Amino acid sequence: MATTTEAVHRYLIIGAGPGGLQLSHFLQRAGADYLTLEREGSPGCFFRRFPRHRKLISLNKVHSTSDDPEVRLRWDWNSLLGDSPELPFCNYSKEYFPDADDMLEYLADFHRAHALNVRFATSVDRIEKASNGFLVHTAEQILRSQCVIVATGWGGPHIPNIAGIELAIGYEDMPTAGETFAGQRVLIIGKGNSAFETAQALLPHTAIVHLASPHPVRLAWVSKHPGDVRGQYGALLDSYWFKTLHGVLECEIKRIWRQGDRFKVHIIYTLAEGEQAVLDYDVVLRCTGFTMNSSIFDPSCQPERVLNGKIPAIGPDWQSLNIDGLYFAGTLMQGRDIKRASSAFIDGFRYNLRTLAQLLLERYEHTPLGHKTFTADPDRLTGAMLDRANWSSALWTQFEYLCDVYVVDETAGTIQHYTDLPEDYAINRFADRSHYYTLTLRWGRHGYRDVFAIQRYPTPERAEESAFIHPVIRRWRYRELVAEQHLLEDLLAQWRDPVRHVQPLRTFLSALLSRNL
Repeated sequence: MATTTEAVHRYLIIGAGPGGLQLSHFLQRAGADYLTLEREGSPGCFFRRFPRHRKLISLNKVHSTSDDPEVRLRWDWNSLLGDSPELPFCNYSKEYFPDADDMLEYLADFHRAHALNVRFATSVDRIEKASNGFLVHTAEQILRSQCVIVATGWGGPHIPNIAGIELAIGYEDMPTAGETFAGQRVLIIGKGNSAFETAQALLPHTAIVHLASPHPVRLAWVSKHPGDVRGQYGALLDSYWFKTLHGVLECEIKRIWRQGDRFKVHIIYTLAEGEQAVLDYDVVLRCTGFTMNSSIFDPSCQPERVLNGKIPAIGPDWQSLNIDGLYFAGTLMQGRDIKRASSAFIDGFRYNLRTLAQLLLERYEHTPLGHKTFTADPDRLTGAMLDRANWSSALWTQFEYLCDVYVVDETAGTIQHYTDLPEDYAINRFADRSHYYTLTLRWGRHGYRDVFAIQRYPTPERAEESAFIHPVIRRWRYRELVAEQHLLEDLLAQWRDPVRHVQPLRTFLSALLSRNL
């Protein structure tokens, strides 16, 4: 039973995984009054159990063509943004797909190196909305705060509504040794990375592995989203097409029941005109993803949720849509770019959190949002945009989501340059301005029949038909998109060519600036 009430901190961060640690660092560096609460005795407790087969899907590209630490972060999906040069993740593992234990060691060192204000072994029982902020209840005390940022990550498994689903062994509990399933017929419910990770471990040992869900497999190299099924799990797909009895089923599972020492599964195929079947298995495994923990929220501050209740519904500033002052950090920030950018992963949300820290400081500390000002000159603006497109790792990893904003003051003849804002946030923030630009990196055309045989059009006039990631500059008037300029894709992501990149952008900006200045 809590014995004291103490109004101690302006910001309370719940959870000391990578998201909580990253935000703690930015607030601490700004001299903010914050405290981070973590239920376990060390950071990153999620990685003690997951992924179950211990290999991360986040890339650890140790070698690069650049020595610039900012550029190298484009291909370093595990490092947090910090002040210690000894803490790139590549110092902890040289494996392209590192072990989860390496992440645990890295997070512990990040916490120590930055001396973050984390209170471990402190479980949050309840978050309550109060008249001037929040009351956060722990076993020892009640903490009062103006602002709460929830960085708890995934709270538990998402369990689909299937009759008999309790007969399936969950991903969180299943044996990880493939030999456990030797000679068996195994059904895996789900077709995400956890399902394919599990199938990969079982493949040499089982008689049959079937993966089942109503929708077809989403392959990362087709969707361009790192959370979809990755190439290293392709062995099961090979086995499927080479007729080895392993398979991928597009079906709705209606019921699971036990019959003798077997499991019966009634399915309806979704791509076979309603064909139905009852299939026999020795074991059923559930790999259907995770959901947030909503039990810590008092009825006074239950946040709205989306995606079947898995994640919070958030605004462009990562604040709860219905609870003022309640924000979300880490993987819970993905509600604005689901299956698009990388807010679900460290390489994406580390930049979100840098921006969120600035927005929090602006709101609660009255610290103006940082920006640079320069003369509204086409050459200067062209150079500024290309410098960012060629250098920024935030725009690279948070493609089609984070943007740079260039706001034109036509009276003063100047431009204000803001970095790394969500594009939908920028449009809301500058909706009263009649002349501004956003710079993002975007993918090009979609819907290819074969993603490895894409017809390219290597001329600047057809840059909007680029298939690979490339810069896109948009000119806005209030909330209206007025004009758009694509720059031609480049194999090495270097947009400096005078004819292919510089001149087309300068011509575009010159026409728009001269028309208004």
